[in-house]
Amino acid sequence: MGQHKYYYHHLTDDLVDSHNQDYLLPENYAIFPTSCAGKLWSVIVRPIGHLISLVYIRLIRHVRIVGKEKLKTMTDQGYFIYGNHTQAFGDAVLPLCLLPAKNYYAIAAQANWGIPILGKLALPYFGLPTGKNIAESGKLIAAVARVIHQKKAVVIFPEAHVWPYYTKIRPFSSTSMHFPVALKAASFAMTTTYSPPKWGKRPQTTVFIDGPFYPDQQLKQKQQQQKLHDQLLTAMQERATLSNYQYCDYQKI
Repeated sequence: MGQHKYYYHHLTDDLVDSHNQDYLLPENYAIFPTSCAGKLWSVIVRPIGHLISLVYIRLIRHVRIVGKEKLKTMTDQGYFIYGNHTQAFGDAVLPLCLLPAKNYYAIAAQANWGIPILGKLALPYFGLPTGKNIAESGKLIAAVARVIHQKKAVVIFPEAHVWPYYTKIRPFSSTSMHFPVALKAASFAMTTTYSPPKWGKRPQTTVFIDGPFYPDQQLKQKQQQQKLHDQLLTAMQERATLSNYQYCDYQKI
């Protein structure tokens, strides 16, 4: 039986409130550091993040990763990673076990920048904030294009909200595939699954990497997005069937 209960109306509900949930970045925010101090810290914080990831993902959570070698073939191009969102902190640091720290960026809601310490010391150097208006959305589009053109990786959690230890894939829109289609870039599925614990109560975690999946450029843009969406969704749903341990109970009301 699950250790915690969550009640929801829709599969798109936000069930976990972050600190300062309504936090918004100032209107003149810059996505990438512009000051000398910011640029210096961005060089320092990435290896620190990698170390934290190794300790938490490998030593504390003992996460097993299957298919990591597929990402090593992408050294000559930028790419996207799409994952199911089942860990608040774990999902943020997991990619640092998959790819070089200098290459990792993640799209995240602006509320995350309001989290103490993490929102000030880490997210400004790893995160690409979603926009609240057309101008801010334009900033995000330009930032994602810059990262991909620099042959780095962008991580996206298309389900948007964290559902702790949820063992199925929640629906997400094909608009999430706008970026790889527009940039003609590869995408990978990163699916977190849960099995009975070897000790204690928390489940054993296994992460599967599948891909790469490429946009079908013979189709129109919307059709490319839908096809890529279906490929990623199918890969994630197939991996999710390997979850066989329910740590949290989810009940629809």
